[in-house]
Amino acid sequence: MDTLSQLEDNLPNNFNPIIHSDQGWHYQLDYYREKIDSLGLIQSMSRKGNCLDNAPMESFFHLFKVESQPEIKKYKNISQFTQFFNKYVNWHNNDRISNKTKNMSPVDYRTHVLAA
Repeated sequence: MDTLSQLEDNLPNNFNPIIHSDQGWHYQLDYYREKIDSLGLIQSMSRKGNCLDNAPMESFFHLFKVESQPEIKKYKNISQFTQFFNKYVNWHNNDRISNKTKNMSPVDYRTHVLAA
C-alpha cells in the first residue's frame, strides 16, 4: 500500500491534508502544484522571513536526519532510500512516542484529541 492510500485510510472524513514546503522554485512549478491539487492536498508555503508556518515539517525532517543518519548512508539509489523513508514515516506516525504527545504516537494522539 502506498503512503497516500495509508493517509487516506487513516484520516477522519472531511479532513483536508496540508503539504508544507518552503518557497523553493520547485514547489512553485505548475506541474507540481497541479499534482498537489489532483491529490486533494492543500499547499502551504512558508512566508518570506517567517519559518514558523513550516516549523512542523522542519521539526520532522530534523528528527529524520538525526535518527536516521547512520542508516541513510547505506542506500545506493533513490528506490532503496524511498523504501526506507516510507518505513520511517510509518514508524514515526504509528509507533514513535514523544513527550509532546503525552507519550503516544502521533496517530494515537490525534485519535485521542479528536475523541475529546
